[in-house]
Amino acid sequence: MEPVPPPFDPELATALEEAGDLARPGLTPEDIAAARRDGDAASELSAALDLTLGGAFEAADLTVPGPPGAPAVSLLVCRPTAAAPGTARPVLYHVHGGGMVLGNNRLGVNTALDWAQELDAVVVSVEYRLAPEHPHPAPVEDVYAGLVWTAGHAARLGGDRQRIVLVGASAGGGLAAALALLLRDRRGPRPLAQMLLSPMLDDRNDTPSAHQMAGVGPWDRTANETGWSALLGERRGGPHVSPYAAPARAGDLAGLPPAFLDVGSAETFRDEVVAYASRLWQAGGAAELHVWPGGFHGFDGLAPGAALSRSARTARLDWLRRVLATR
Repeated sequence: MEPVPPPFDPELATALEEAGDLARPGLTPEDIAAARRDGDAASELSAALDLTLGGAFEAADLTVPGPPGAPAVSLLVCRPTAAAPGTARPVLYHVHGGGMVLGNNRLGVNTALDWAQELDAVVVSVEYRLAPEHPHPAPVEDVYAGLVWTAGHAARLGGDRQRIVLVGASAGGGLAAALALLLRDRRGPRPLAQMLLSPMLDDRNDTPSAHQMAGVGPWDRTANETGWSALLGERRGGPHVSPYAAPARAGDLAGLPPAFLDVGSAETFRDEVVAYASRLWQAGGAAELHVWPGGFHGFDGLAPGAALSRSARTARLDWLRRVLATR
């Protein structure tokens, strides 16, 4: 019997239908080059995006040391312009999405900037090498190198190294979760918290929700296989995949910073995200989980005015306020 996907929220279903090819499922390896060209075109349009939010921030691109023997890492740093001398603000360390194969440090940063404006925070958005040209561990090692530099130079950025929140959506959420594991295991700087939005966590691509969403929604089972295969090659789905590539593979989730996780009920990642939150609780950790009914992957970006999108944005900002108030 064919798996039946959960229904989309009616508002979101309309937005998805209107998006047409912009949200079609089924990314294949052959589609990556074209998707990157489309992304480059979108980047050119977003180059005009006001990263200062009307002068509220000053934006700069920094080049910092990369992993040993690897190229330097690019960081986009956006700092509030109203900073008083000596002010140490929270830092939102942003890891962009793109299925491990697309994107740059501008992708999705507008969301982090909106939070930063509300919270009086610094945004640092990291660029990482993309698969398949740069398979694991290149992406997570770039993200790690950028975080270590950010923590070590937080004061220079007007930030507080004790209040760094890891933030990522989709592939960026998976990399943020992997970064939290890597920082714990290498005894690196300890983030205050981790915000994982529809994170890409499990290379096995075999959960009930992955099967339900085959051929349905913006990031379906085929697209997921494409992304994971680009990152891991023939290792994908096998017995020896590193948790720093696929955090769902981690045997021990103890000792991690508090987490916020959210996911749509009608998306590929639903079951792996719910399982990861449950395992964080089972390991004695703190986690807040939201499963948005009828939400597809990236619904709040495609339909920002929908009621469900507004609820999701409110929940995320409320959690950030609470976690930052703890220190």
